Amino acid sequence: MPHTFDLLVLGDANPDVVVGPLDRPLAFGQHEHLVPTGLLTLGGSGAITACGAARLGLSVAIAGRIGDDDAGRFVRAALADRGVDTSALRVDPSLPTPLTTVLTRTDGDRAIVTAPGTLAVTGPDDVPAELLRRSRHVHASSYFLMPRLARALPELLRIARAAGAGTSLDTNDDPAGHWDAGGLAAVLPAVDYLLPNAQEARALAGSPAASTEQAAARLAGHGPVVVVKDGGAGAFAYDGADVLRTRGVPAEPVDTVGAGDSFDAGLIAALLAGEPLARALDFAAACGALSTRATGGTAAQPTRDEALDALARNGKNQ
Repeated sequence: MPHTFDLLVLGDANPDVVVGPLDRPLAFGQHEHLVPTGLLTLGGSGAITACGAARLGLSVAIAGRIGDDDAGRFVRAALADRGVDTSALRVDPSLPTPLTTVLTRTDGDRAIVTAPGTLAVTGPDDVPAELLRRSRHVHASSYFLMPRLARALPELLRIARAAGAGTSLDTNDDPAGHWDAGGLAAVLPAVDYLLPNAQEARALAGSPAASTEQAAARLAGHGPVVVVKDGGAGAFAYDGADVLRTRGVPAEPVDTVGAGDSFDAGLIAALLAGEPLARALDFAAACGALSTRATGGTAAQPTRDEALDALARNGKNQ
């Protein structure tokens, strides 16, 4: 059976309102803050990963749920404009499209405030089984924002793997701070690549005080290759035996929103192109770094040639 898509993303898609950077603590009491930039753009970890992969030349579809509202129509149009197939993006007649406000600071940190809308009801019925069977790779995002979908992920990913697809998961943050160790343990055996950042890796492993490498080793014991994103320090991958590291490429970030999702897209694209993990790690890090050149998660996502050129300039020939 021929593949329909290189990548199917199961995840979140919503407008992001990105404002900042703040140069002092946020104050309530109806105090107005003036910041240099504000942007309405496409957000959601799943949507940003999907757009990044499409920008790199993959054929990409996204499955999830949006509302029957202006925000949902904005999301669908923005995804389609970037070459992502939205035929499996279901419209909910009663709940609104999720909406996120991202407040950035001058030190590069940010706060994220999300009204979940349709995320709470997104579930396995939003994922066409035919797409799982006809995609070369299936990536799931924002595990903790979509509890119904999270509970179904073990079976959904098993269906994809049985049809020959690779699988990956980027849990992102857990707003409740529980990190759901039991549920995640059921998912990880069906995941080929787990893609947390350093803070998330330690929390997922249940050992916030442990080193990131120890956390990755603990998570890899459940089956996946663990690829940890560590900002300016680069990234590393642990496959249960060896640790591979990349320093990435130098960047002077304008905005780091979505950089980890662009990293995910780069890693998936490189692996699907048959690159060994070490080269895929370098390529992913370049994609993440280059995505920080503009405000928002999708505006500066690189093409394949741009990422390769950045690596070549830094002595990393692919």
